[in-house]
Amino acid sequence: MTEADLIAKAQQGDEDAFAQLLDAHQGKVYGLTLRLTGSPEDAMELTQETFFNAWRGLPSFHQDSKFSTWLYRLATNATIDFLRKEKRRRSVAVSSLSVEDEEEQRVLDIPDHRFTPQSEAERRELQEAVHRGLSKLSDEHREVLVLRELNGLSYGEIAEVLSIEEGTVKSRISRARLALRKILLEDGNFSYSAASI
Repeated sequence: MTEADLIAKAQQGDEDAFAQLLDAHQGKVYGLTLRLTGSPEDAMELTQETFFNAWRGLPSFHQDSKFSTWLYRLATNATIDFLRKEKRRRSVAVSSLSVEDEEEQRVLDIPDHRFTPQSEAERRELQEAVHRGLSKLSDEHREVLVLRELNGLSYGEIAEVLSIEEGTVKSRISRARLALRKILLEDGNFSYSAASI
C-alpha cells in the first residue's frame, strides 16, 4: 500500500493506516524536534503533539505537497510555539544529539577501518563543536540549518514548512552558515575549510 493510499484511508478515520504513517515518520519528526530543542523529553512531547495535530488536521490535508513536508511544518510550528513559551536559552547537551539519522547510524555501526583513531577523534570533536555551535545560533538560524543540512529539505520545502519566501530561506541559510562558521572558528580553532558546512 502506498503512502497516498494510507493517507486516504487515514483521512476516512482508519486508525491503523494512520499508525503506519506515524511509524514511517516518527523517527524523522522526533529527530527534527530534538535538534531544535536539545531535550529528549521535550522532543518526545513535541513529536506526540505533532502527530496529534496531524490526526486532527488530516481531513484538511491535500496531497499537493509531500506528507513529510506537512509534518515538518506541524513539528516546526509546535516547536517554535514551545520555545517561545519557555522563553529560555537552552544549553544543548552534545550527548543528546546525533547528526546522523537512523539509517546513517546503522551504517556507522559497521566497523570502517579506513579511519584511524586520530581521524575518528577529530571527526567526533568537529561534530560536537557543530552541536555546540548550533545551540548558540538564533532559533530561526538553527531551524533553517537543521531542516537543510540535517534533514535534507530543499529550499522550496523549507519555505513551505516555515511559511516564508524561498529567497528568505536562502538568505537565512547563508547568514546561519556564516554565524556557525564564526562560532566554530572562535570556539575551536578550526580551520576555515573544516568549519565549512
